[in-house]
Formats: sequence, C-alpha cells, structure tokens
Amino acid sequence: MTAGERRLLATMPLHAITATRGEAGLQERLALEIAGFPDAERERIGRALELAARLHAADRRQREPYVSHLLRVAIRIISHYRITDPDVICAALLHDAVEDHAADLAPGGGQPEAIAALAAQFGARVAGLVAAVTNPMDNEQDGDAHARYREHVAASLETSPWARVIKMSDFTDNGVGLIHTTGPRTETLARKYAPLVPVLAELITRPDTPLGDDVKARILGQLDRAQERFAAILRAPDS
Repeated sequence: MTAGERRLLATMPLHAITATRGEAGLQERLALEIAGFPDAERERIGRALELAARLHAADRRQREPYVSHLLRVAIRIISHYRITDPDVICAALLHDAVEDHAADLAPGGGQPEAIAALAAQFGARVAGLVAAVTNPMDNEQDGDAHARYREHVAASLETSPWARVIKMSDFTDNGVGLIHTTGPRTETLARKYAPLVPVLAELITRPDTPLGDDVKARILGQLDRAQERFAAILRAPDS
C-alpha cells in the first residue's frame, strides 16, 4: 500500500471501507490505528481479533462477514472516540463472543464459563467489559425480549463507564447504521433500538463516562439522527 493509499484509508468512513475494501480493508485500517501502540499491545489486540475471527468465521451480517462489524466497533473507539486503552479495544473485538459463541469458548459450559475463559486469555478487565455488554441467555425466554434487553443494558452500564464506550460504538454500528440494512428485519431492529436511544443518551452525558465533550456531542448528534431513522422506518404507510 502506498503512502497516499494509507492516508486515504485512514480518513475513509468505516462503511465506505466496508463497501469498497471489505473485511481486508477494515483490518488494514485497524492496523493503521494501532501502528503506534507498543508491540505487546498490538500483539494482544491481534490475538483478540484472531479469536473473534475464528469464533465468528461462519457468521454473516447481511452481505458481509460478521467480523466486519466487530472491526468497525473497535476502530470507531480508537479513531472517533480517541480511546487507546488495549483492554477496551480487545473487549470491543470480543463483545459478541460470549453472547453468540459461549459453547465454543467453553465447551460444555455456558456464559459464566465462557467469560472465565476470556479472563484466562485476556484478563479479568476484558472479560468484565464483555460480560457487561453481553445479553444474558435468560433474556431469550418467552415474553418481551426487547424490554428485557433494554433493562439489561441500562443496569449493566450503570456501573461500568468503560462498557458504555463499547456499547455506544456497537449501537452506532447496529442502530445508527440501520440505514445500511435492508430486508424484513429492519422494522424489528428499529423497534428494538428506538427505546434505547434516550437510555444511552443519558448514560453518555454522565461525567464519569470517559469520553471528551466533543465526542459526547458527536454521539448525541448520531443518536438524534438514529431516532429520526427509526421513526421513518416505523411510520405507518398511510401516515
């Protein structure tokens, strides 16, 4: 890659990289973002990406490999939120590992065992951050799963400011990025995410949320746009 190509890649919107360069382009962007990190931190982030890619190898998200979502969540935290904490970046790459692949992380076990397996590989803080953004399996029971999901998000992020950072990047990719989603699940996702907007907005503005004021303002603007998109998706055809 030429110096000019690197400069372009370093400034491209993440969904534009996804559309034009795919997963490989996102991996190159992550490498650029962490190029100045100490060797040990780069190696650790690389191991987290390798594990995430293995766990999610067969997973798809619309027309892209699922790992592209994980890469965007991690890159956004570095590039847009100016976070260089390797624990947070590793947890961002692994944030869906326990929820989606607990049995692969801990054969014969459940979510607690999978979280323990992550702790053994990446430390208790990374595992704790992943646990804070993991939807418990009992939330899949009959009833209003979306309401239980929102309750869990609010409760788990209440006492975990750094998990708010990961969740916000995840929500940006899932919710704000819903404009990039098509098909029958679009309305279902809008109903899931729309009531979460005020919850996240309140959490983001708290003084203990470890983001700069300009970053918080940017996120609040994104949440406003997301709410407009959700309303448009859910608006009755004859309204």
